[in-house]
Amino acid sequence: MAVVMRFVQRFKADKRKEFMDLEKEFARLEKQGILTPGQRMTPVAAREPGNTLIWEAPFKDLAAAERVLKALEQGEAHQKLFAKQVPYFEDAWVEFYEVLEFD
Repeated sequence: MAVVMRFVQRFKADKRKEFMDLEKEFARLEKQGILTPGQRMTPVAAREPGNTLIWEAPFKDLAAAERVLKALEQGEAHQKLFAKQVPYFEDAWVEFYEVLEFD
């Protein structure tokens, strides 16, 4: 079963620039092959407020997504950058979605 893993991060609205500057660093790590590449989005018209960042990526199955999640928790480069970004969080969570395929 293919899945999409999403990180939803609500940040302090008055710290948008600082938060996004750090997010650019995560994107650089992805381009360097240090982190799994994903797609980033912010709401334009959605349930979540505008001070939300969503990162998502598809995986072949839940186990593959969980391996990436565990690698992020153990990866030094990710953890150093994440520690800098956490003070700007209002809330954050991880979501997993099953990709539905109908014939």
